[in-house]
Amino acid sequence: MEGLLAALLLFGAPSADSDARIDKLVHAYPDAIQARDGNRLVLKDGRRLALSDGRRDKTLDDMIAHPDIDDMFAFAYPAGADAAPPAKDFDPGRVRPRALFDAIYGDCARGEVAPKLRRVAWLPKHHGGTVLITTVNGVDKALEAVSAALDALPDSDMHILMPSAGTYVCRDVAGSTARSMHAWGAAIDLNADATEYWRWSHAGWHNRVPPEVVRIFERHGFIWGGRWDHYDTMHFEYRPELLP
Repeated sequence: MEGLLAALLLFGAPSADSDARIDKLVHAYPDAIQARDGNRLVLKDGRRLALSDGRRDKTLDDMIAHPDIDDMFAFAYPAGADAAPPAKDFDPGRVRPRALFDAIYGDCARGEVAPKLRRVAWLPKHHGGTVLITTVNGVDKALEAVSAALDALPDSDMHILMPSAGTYVCRDVAGSTARSMHAWGAAIDLNADATEYWRWSHAGWHNRVPPEVVRIFERHGFIWGGRWDHYDTMHFEYRPELLP
């Protein structure tokens, strides 16, 4: 009984602030989400998405493979905290309901994402080239603001920031059938040679990304994969609904 209670508390049981989280989700994506109606989201195109599938016994793997919208909020994203090794299976942001994000950004397999992409200058003062990012909900503008702030950091930080390891790719998460945020054009990877990824490293969580880089991204609506137990310190994705 105690084990079941712990699972309910950890993996998505209703909480006192769940309504506030859903309201924040509605406001975070005004181009796609019109309102909340009871236990459903009402989309601008008239579709309705259930907030919950009714399951309260999901593991992290279950939530990633078969997520509902409530599952996105099973872990509180620790913005503002210093970078530190996360607790086991603490992965705030890795749960991404495909139906929701397809509704927001389009389905890349159907050719719906690419027409909404824009090429943005990346660290222009340091000749970082350009990256493709979605224009939906102003994600491109948010990344431009990130780029401008990062461009003002010391030259010693630039080897972390460029070259970018990529933005838009229509693909699933490695080793998974879940869609990557890159498939919606709403994520960017920093220099892969200067960062860490859990599938590549056998030494455990480690980080070389400066704290100010993380803070700049988070101020503009991006979460960091370095805050995950399944760490991906090069990875940032636009998820303002998760940030405090």
